[in-house]
Amino acid sequence: MTRRWLRYSPLLLLCAAWTQPVGNAEPIRLWPNPSFKTGETIRYKVHYGLINAAEATVETSGSLDRVADRPCYKATVSGHTTGSFDFFLHVRDQWRSYIDTASILPLRSTRDITEKNYHKKETVDFDHVHDVADVQIHDREKPTRTPYKIPNNAQELVSGFYYLRTLHYDKMKPGDVIKMPGFFDEESFNLEVTFKGREVVETKAGTIRVLKLVPKMPKNKIFRGEEAIKVYLSDDRNKIPVLFQAEMFVGAIKVDMYKYEGLKSKLNVVALP
Repeated sequence: MTRRWLRYSPLLLLCAAWTQPVGNAEPIRLWPNPSFKTGETIRYKVHYGLINAAEATVETSGSLDRVADRPCYKATVSGHTTGSFDFFLHVRDQWRSYIDTASILPLRSTRDITEKNYHKKETVDFDHVHDVADVQIHDREKPTRTPYKIPNNAQELVSGFYYLRTLHYDKMKPGDVIKMPGFFDEESFNLEVTFKGREVVETKAGTIRVLKLVPKMPKNKIFRGEEAIKVYLSDDRNKIPVLFQAEMFVGAIKVDMYKYEGLKSKLNVVALP
């Protein structure tokens, strides 16, 4: 059960494509991004109860890439288990999204997952003009390539977190719901995230003023309740994820930021008296 959670939640450890997607050089929409830039790196410790279980890194490449003749941020989430967890699970995961700089929509995503005896390598090319995702499974014995119809302006998991960072929370009040269409693991979804307000949290990188977000979880056998996951973004222009908490049927997970660099703006750290 724990292994399945790690597989589907890269930030909570936490491939080259055959062809480029069909598209033109014009963005499907214009979406301002005041929050992140190239060369940003955030590092996390993942705790399972009192145990240090894993480490994760969220970063944007130091330069822009191009997909479908569009400039993109190359955003990567990577994670690996440590200590006794590495002996039992041996997770070596990398999730990557090529995010269009003008629309903050994914043009390509990749997953390269190794977890004990499980391995998956996948590339998804997004055609937002026609709302189609081309999914390629890079299996040595039986590679597949399948098109899927997707919602308009669909995100995947990595680009979805970067999109949440661009929103104007100053215009929201506690209880407001953010609705985000998406596509992941060959299925479309409509994610609802509730803005819970502002708090101050302790992290390994210091005491930080934050925005609290709670995604609504569908009924499942992994997370305990609809509000099992809590995400804390820094309450500043960066809106970087500084803390994640998840209540699971097998225990509590905490993902705690301990180091950051290359931020676009100053982090809203509480000054010591």
